[in-house]
Amino acid sequence: MRRSPATAPTIARLIDAFHRLPGIGPKSAQRLAYHVLRAPRSEAEDLAAALLDVKNSTKLCQICQNITDADPCELCLDPQRTVATICVVEEPLDVAAIERAGVHRGRYHVLHGAISPMDGVGPDDLRVRELLSRLGDPEVEEVILAMNPNLEGEATAGYLSRVIATMGVRITRIAHGLPVGADVEYADERTLRAALTHRVDVEPEQNSDGS
Repeated sequence: MRRSPATAPTIARLIDAFHRLPGIGPKSAQRLAYHVLRAPRSEAEDLAAALLDVKNSTKLCQICQNITDADPCELCLDPQRTVATICVVEEPLDVAAIERAGVHRGRYHVLHGAISPMDGVGPDDLRVRELLSRLGDPEVEEVILAMNPNLEGEATAGYLSRVIATMGVRITRIAHGLPVGADVEYADERTLRAALTHRVDVEPEQNSDGS
């Protein structure tokens, strides 16, 4: 963002840093920067410490690949959650959204993205191998595909349904109570509850030659 001569370089740097965050436009970046400038020093120090702490202390859970402070994460260690069902999502924020709905009592697996040929993202760029290794556990009975209802989500769900189909595990997909083009993380709790409750079985796709 171009700096005005009336803006001190240090403030302009902070504005630029906020502007690089998703969903933060130039005006919002300016308001945030000047809020930090006017706030007590302790508030700025708390913000800086929280930013450094999240970069230094968080990691991926070795089981579900969700972002966590402890490995394995609390969800994977919870004895009240069934190991028979794994809900596969694209991003960590999707786990938080589904947990707010309070309907899923199984485990999770986070792919950290979706298949998108236009962006050069393929299955090898996602946490697919880790998912397949978990499906070797005979206690796993069902995989719920909770992809976003968009082109990337459909491509990811289709790919996973094909590779999982040979493993003898039931494959379901959350019902399309979610509007097409919407993201799981922004769905309200009632919509997510209905989508998970009324999930449907996924039939493996056939190749063009019918195989």
